[in-house]
Amino acid sequence: MYVCACHLDLLLLDKPDSLKGKRHVVKSLKERLRSRFGISVAEVGSQDLLHRSEIGIAFVGERRDVLESVLDQILHQIECQGSVEIMASTIDFQQY
Repeated sequence: MYVCACHLDLLLLDKPDSLKGKRHVVKSLKERLRSRFGISVAEVGSQDLLHRSEIGIAFVGERRDVLESVLDQILHQIECQGSVEIMASTIDFQQY
């Protein structure tokens, strides 16, 4: 069994004018990723910054190559969305 954990530092391109607007953008992104990929997603940092967000993503699979493929699809989905840009990422695979 493999576990993939990913930390993403995001820049919100829509430039929300309030934290409520920011929460809407981040919540929408999280729900889209959960429903499309069946993964765990949470905002894990930068909650008080207006144009930045940090999200954590985790998912489990039988083979590492499958997890890498799913992660590529997740990152592509985030980049193609157009409302956020990935500034930095940390990715970790663990085998159990």
